[in-house]
Amino acid sequence: MAAQQRQWGTTPSISWTLPTEEEVLQNEELTEELKRQGQYEAPGETEKKQQLLVQLQKIAIEFVKHVCRRNNLPQSIIDSAGGKIFTYGSYRLGAYAPGSDIDTLVVAPRHVTREDFFEYMPSILERMLPTGAIEEMKPVPEAYVPIIKLMINGTDIDLNFTRLAVSSVPWDLDVKDTNLLRGLDDRELRALNGPRVADELLQLVPQKKTFRTALRAIKLWAQRRAVYGNIVGFPGGVAWGMLVARVCQLYPQATGSVIVMKFFRIIGRWNWPQPILLKESEDHPIQARVWNPRLYPTDKYHLMPIITPAYPAMCATHNIGPTTKKIIIQELERGGDITDKISFGRLQWKDLFQKHTYFTRDYKYYLSIISGSTSKDAQASWSGFVESKVRLLVQSLEGQGSIGVARLFNKGFTREHRCKDEDEMEAVLHGDMKYQATNVKTETTDNINDPRHNAIAEGNVDAAAIANSDGETLQNGSSPQAFYTTTYYVGIELAQDSTKKLDVSEQSRDWKEQQCRTANYEDGRNYLNIAATRSYDLPLDVFGPGEERPTRAKKRVPTKKTSATTQGQKRNLSASGMEVWPRLANTERPETPDVDESDHTRARRELHPAVHLREEDD
Repeated sequence: MAAQQRQWGTTPSISWTLPTEEEVLQNEELTEELKRQGQYEAPGETEKKQQLLVQLQKIAIEFVKHVCRRNNLPQSIIDSAGGKIFTYGSYRLGAYAPGSDIDTLVVAPRHVTREDFFEYMPSILERMLPTGAIEEMKPVPEAYVPIIKLMINGTDIDLNFTRLAVSSVPWDLDVKDTNLLRGLDDRELRALNGPRVADELLQLVPQKKTFRTALRAIKLWAQRRAVYGNIVGFPGGVAWGMLVARVCQLYPQATGSVIVMKFFRIIGRWNWPQPILLKESEDHPIQARVWNPRLYPTDKYHLMPIITPAYPAMCATHNIGPTTKKIIIQELERGGDITDKISFGRLQWKDLFQKHTYFTRDYKYYLSIISGSTSKDAQASWSGFVESKVRLLVQSLEGQGSIGVARLFNKGFTREHRCKDEDEMEAVLHGDMKYQATNVKTETTDNINDPRHNAIAEGNVDAAAIANSDGETLQNGSSPQAFYTTTYYVGIELAQDSTKKLDVSEQSRDWKEQQCRTANYEDGRNYLNIAATRSYDLPLDVFGPGEERPTRAKKRVPTKKTSATTQGQKRNLSASGMEVWPRLANTERPETPDVDESDHTRARRELHPAVHLREEDD
């Protein structure tokens, strides 16, 4: 009974009722379904990761000692300097799936610098790990928060670095201690924020096992429904975790299945923009900027604020816009309807995790934002920059009166092509799949998980500092050369009260020109275009197993009585409002016999889309 006296969160709990037998059974069924969906890794894999983290801890200590010796520090300081590895993200929260990466942070004392991290850590890793254990190592020294991306014996490791303004980092250092924040700059605060938020979150939930079961379910649901990803305007993993934690606080003794069922109704009907808070905000003498709409006008514009529990408190969902908010609420309502039916035995848990229908059914019209580069490394940087800016294009489209919904898909599609001249490259930038390399599989950006791309997309680096350091411009007439593209799709739904005609050429042109005027863009090496397509012309590689590309509706054959009238009113494509410029993927551009070839070529190379879509002509 004493446990019930504690208040979890900022308000009293709604219910302290113990689970019923039926709820316990439902929780077992949910756990079994999550196992069938591949959300739990084998015990052997878990042990393997734990052993790897033990090795990394030893490496962190040796790294700090190595730097101390290089700086000719006294042996007493070398012996006490310490160094520690912290985990954060999904791994630290205990809600990770097989194959997930491990976010780690090396914390060092003040006399170890970021330059030391990149100069010495790679060689120490190679020396202390078994020969051949490191399958891949990609340092990103220009990143705002230093990071080395590693693949060690099949395990993805994001190794970040920060230092504290202390002379020693003991093994029992408590990262939640706010006194550790003294003397840190913004970079160091940001790096330390990952493990601090994760540790605070775990301290703020009544039952960790219940929280982890519910979070696994909600993360799987969000990923399957394509409402996952902070950069593109949806909650990320930590934000979904904080939402689940808030529901756990309201039902401290509930099972994971009950938390999931309550989640959809409570969060779906939350009184936004009232923030989600797991604890009252803290004050601290370092006076860092914290989320506070009363003090900072920009904080007032956050539509679905979810506030991190660790000082300094920040909004984890500042990227959510009107369309993504609308979609999130729709998906939460849908999830609530499904879980209601599950509770009555009319549906099963697997129905909650059905994949989205973004490409197969949801939209007739799509915009393809295609970035391209002549080298793989340059494209990793350029595509990351473009991804960080696509939301701005979507925001401008949302202000277009004819558009009801402009929904950005939460992943980019990376492709490799073989082009022998600029004309073929231009065709690729218009969505043509003819020159795609047949021996290279299309992958999504989340599966590639490139550290450069991610760092730039997340605003963790000045992209201009690392983009375009290699690669050659395409030489016309030469043998086919590799051309790398990343495509983001925006599904378009016309407003119900619109004229069913859409022209987004101005928004597209302005956005494209803004990106190509930045230092991140290099003419002749980086490319950017916006193409338009119908659902039945989408590339086949955006569809998963068992999915079919929509087919074009057959035109009605006019009767003899109306044939003459119809033919008399027949319009060309341009007049009908159906012309799409640039051309649709896998289609041919209409002939333009009255245009001089040189003028035609110049017009094509401008790559400015004037998109006209008219629903009635489908």
